[in-house]
Amino acid sequence: MAKRGGFPGGAMPGNMSNLMKQAQRMQRQMEESQKELETKEFTAAAGGGAVEVTLSGKKEVLRVKLSEEVVDPEDIEMLQDLIVAATNETMRQVDEANAAMMNKMTGGLGGGFPF
Repeated sequence: MAKRGGFPGGAMPGNMSNLMKQAQRMQRQMEESQKELETKEFTAAAGGGAVEVTLSGKKEVLRVKLSEEVVDPEDIEMLQDLIVAATNETMRQVDEANAAMMNKMTGGLGGGFPF
């Protein structure tokens, strides 16, 4: 005999309510973690420390520090390359921190649901 009524897949209304509460809690935690990440600073160096770039967690450049010996008017291209390299490395650090935060929040699910 077939069951009447109920919810598809055997879901109960209470379970759906719990799932919604969990999703809301996770969203709040993710927002808090994102705000925390945005307050952090990330620094990377290039050229053996001749160029340092510091970014915020929002990927905004906060500081660029240059050693005197790297400032050569005859080789400005090298300085430009070092700034780009240090900036890209710092952005990679921010991306890694963001991915680690997301992985922690989703329990390694990659942001998806296991169904």
